[in-house]
Amino acid sequence: MNELMPLFLATRNRHKTNEIQTMLGKGVVVRDATEVPELPEIEETGTTFEANARLKAEGISLHLPGLILADDSGLEVDALGGEPGIYSARYAGPGCSDLQNTELVLEKMRGVAPEQRAARFRCVLAVARDGKTIATFDGTVEGMLTTEITGGGGFGYDPIFIPEGYEKSFGELPSELKNSMSHRGRALEQFRVWWEKETKN
Repeated sequence: MNELMPLFLATRNRHKTNEIQTMLGKGVVVRDATEVPELPEIEETGTTFEANARLKAEGISLHLPGLILADDSGLEVDALGGEPGIYSARYAGPGCSDLQNTELVLEKMRGVAPEQRAARFRCVLAVARDGKTIATFDGTVEGMLTTEITGGGGFGYDPIFIPEGYEKSFGELPSELKNSMSHRGRALEQFRVWWEKETKN
């Protein structure tokens, strides 16, 4: 990959930007909407992760040149009928914090037996240019919910999610290990392969 290839991420979530920057490595400079305050807020009116990722990528690509990458991701809990799902970032209400969202999920799961605490993180990435989506990628990691917050690493629901095959939450596992198996990491790996082919032309 060429030196310091630029990639614009349609988000104002610096945690997400930093995580994607880390996953893609030093050959890429990931910029985001915090650097361009005049960009509009894209309303997430879709009913699926893919629909929302497309909306964000297409919306920002109308204002900036080049490829725009957007991510929509969240936690799906079987015992909650798939919630919080596409509402993961605002589950506890407008302007809520990660901690408030996490505590609400734990409250709703109070008393649910360990074998009924199955959940997954899902991520869909969309790439757009000039208002049109040209590729999408998705990743999923299965796991179980804890009964309390464990660990201070990661962000979002990481401290209550134990990935399949492990005994510690994403909030406790080293970031390198988390990134290697996370939903976002799996989707990004597909994107990386596609992007490297695209940028060779």
